[in-house]
Amino acid sequence: MTIRSNQATYVSKKGFSVSMYSQDELQAIHMATLEVLEKCGVKVFLKEALDIFENAGAKVNRSDKIVKIPGWMVEDAIRSAPSTVILYGRNPKWDTVLGGSRVNFTNFGAGVKIVDLDTGKLRETTKQDLANSALFVDGLPEVEVYSQAIVPRDVPAKSSDLHAAEAFLSNTTKHCHHIDLTCGEHAKKFFEMGAAIVGGMDKLRERPILSVLTCPTSPLQLGDENCEIIMECAKAEVPVNVLSMALAGASSPITIAGTLVSHNAEVLSGIVLAQLVNKGAPCIYGSSTTTFDMQFATAPVGSPELGMINAGVGNLAQFYNLPSYTAGG
Repeated sequence: MTIRSNQATYVSKKGFSVSMYSQDELQAIHMATLEVLEKCGVKVFLKEALDIFENAGAKVNRSDKIVKIPGWMVEDAIRSAPSTVILYGRNPKWDTVLGGSRVNFTNFGAGVKIVDLDTGKLRETTKQDLANSALFVDGLPEVEVYSQAIVPRDVPAKSSDLHAAEAFLSNTTKHCHHIDLTCGEHAKKFFEMGAAIVGGMDKLRERPILSVLTCPTSPLQLGDENCEIIMECAKAEVPVNVLSMALAGASSPITIAGTLVSHNAEVLSGIVLAQLVNKGAPCIYGSSTTTFDMQFATAPVGSPELGMINAGVGNLAQFYNLPSYTAGG
C-alpha cells in the first residue's frame, strides 16, 4: 500500500477551464476597471439607485446621472458577494452549484422566431412554444438549468415577461432563469409566483427556485429596469445575473482585453448596487459579450471571439471568486 500524503503547495482544479490570462494580466484588467469606475464612472438612471450609491460614498453627478465608484467600494462588494450560488430546482435532484471552475449547462435564449415543425416555415414564437421548450429541457439530463428560451409573441407585450414565467414555471422541475423581465414590479410578481410554488416568500429565500438576468446597456449604463431588478433581487435574496452584452469594436474597444475592462466595469457596477442594497446578496457574473461583425452589422454568437472573450470572463470571475454565466463558454 502506498501512502499518498497531502502536498502543502498542491493546487487542484475542480472541473474544466480555459486560461486566457495570467494572474498578473487579470490584475491589470482589474486595476484598469477600477480606474474606469472611479474616473469615468457609470451612468445610472434610477433616482433611488443614485441615492444608494451616494449614501454609500460614491461621487454622484445628479445632472448627468454619472456615478463614480471608488475602488474600495468595488472591492468590498466583490468580497461580500457569495463565492458560490446554488440554483435550486423545483425537484431537489436538480439543485445546481455555481462557483469555482465547475461547468454546468443551460439552454440559450430568448428567441423571437422559430421554425415550425409542421410547416418548416419561420414564424413568431408563442406562449405554447415557450411551454414546450421548458418541457423539452426538463427531459434533457445534460442541461441542469432552464433559461427562458423564447419570447411569447402572442400575448400582450406589457405582460409578456409574466406570461413567459407562467409558461416555464409550469413545465419544468429544474431551476428557472428569467432572462427577459422588464421592471422591478414584474420582478416582485415573478417572485410571488415562485413563492406560491414553494410555500411562501420565506421558503423562497431558503431555496430560490428561480433567478433573474439583467443586462446593462453598453457602454457603462445601468438603466431604470436594470437598477430596479437588481435591487428587488437583492432584497428578496434571489440570485441576479448581471450580464453585459458589449460588442467589441462597437460599444466597447476592439481588443479582447479592452472589451473585458468595459464589460467588467458594467458587471461590477451592478454587483456593487446589489451589495449596497443587501450585503451578501447572491450575484452571478454574466456575459454574452461578443465581437461586432462590421460587414453584416450583427452580433455573431458563434464567432471565435465570443468563445475567447467568455473564456476571459470565466477567468475574471474565478479571479474574483464569483460564480459566472457565459454564452458559448
